[in-house]
Amino acid sequence: MEQFNQIISSNTPVLVDFFATWCGPCKMMAPILQQVKGQLGENVRIIKIDVDKNPALAQQFQIRSVPTLKLFQNGQVKWSGAGVMQADQLSSIIRSVAGLDTF
Repeated sequence: MEQFNQIISSNTPVLVDFFATWCGPCKMMAPILQQVKGQLGENVRIIKIDVDKNPALAQQFQIRSVPTLKLFQNGQVKWSGAGVMQADQLSSIIRSVAGLDTF
């Protein structure tokens, strides 16, 4: 938990994918998140949290369905969404919310 809090406290935007191994739509997100990372590079950090292995985090952030994506910056939730999203849409949201429109 302490390591998670340290990661999300970064000035660099951190996209957290709350997922479950048994979740079909969650599996669809893996290549999409790779595309987002390819589009944004070092401007974003992407981590995956298995809600079954980290129930305290899932409860803390009120994860009711998977996949749920949350964008953190400086320890604060800047954006949240549930379900499968397309890479371009997700990259656009991250750029906008995190102030990365300049590149």
